[in-house]
Amino acid sequence: MCHSVYRLNEMGCIAAPLDMNDEGEQIVHSENSARDESRRNFVSAAAIGGIGLILTGTSSVAQQPAAAQGKSKPSDVNATEDLMREHGVLNRVLLIYEEGIRRINSGSPPSANVLSSAAGIIRKFIEAYHEKLEEEEVFPRLEKLGKLTDLTHVLRAQHAAGRKLTGEILNATSATFKSKAQTQGFIRPAQQFIRMYRPHEAREDTVLFPAFHALSPRKSLTDWGINSRRGSTSCWGAPALKAR
Repeated sequence: MCHSVYRLNEMGCIAAPLDMNDEGEQIVHSENSARDESRRNFVSAAAIGGIGLILTGTSSVAQQPAAAQGKSKPSDVNATEDLMREHGVLNRVLLIYEEGIRRINSGSPPSANVLSSAAGIIRKFIEAYHEKLEEEEVFPRLEKLGKLTDLTHVLRAQHAAGRKLTGEILNATSATFKSKAQTQGFIRPAQQFIRMYRPHEAREDTVLFPAFHALSPRKSLTDWGINSRRGSTSCWGAPALKAR
């Protein structure tokens, strides 16, 4: 006789049932085994492979004929919407940091190169481009009118602190993890970075950017939004820009 036993998979969800005989032995079906193995491989690859999703669609857009790309109309995205979208990149890297910490603590550390690449995105796109726009365009306009000056002061200080933490993360992930000291060299600054930037981006999205949008005419916001996307084109390339 055959009966089914249900179990939880590695993500805590109910998995497909196991067929058991009267002796308590699992009945293995080759087709199901192959499917389960494929599913496990997919989950394993997707968990830490999130860096490729940060600019999802880059390769597919890059492969489109140039003529087809030329026909597409530029999206009318204003400056504050542009900055909020860029926080999506930040959030995806924070997820990679969190997964890296989880894996290290579970005894299965990921490749240091994966974490280093994630930190490289923070250094090149978030710090050198996104935060530069905030510090040169957003903060000064508000400060000139005496608005949210306490907040902009804190955000500037956090930008500076974040750059130091990114430097520590890059140093800690510059070589293959071979000791607990090396992995701890990543965990400490990564945890501090996550703890600081979650509320940091929330305050920008819900307080800073709405205030900036309210005091600026839509035309100038739209113009600056286009210019900021041109800046990101030089940083990432046109296909990556379209995929944002």
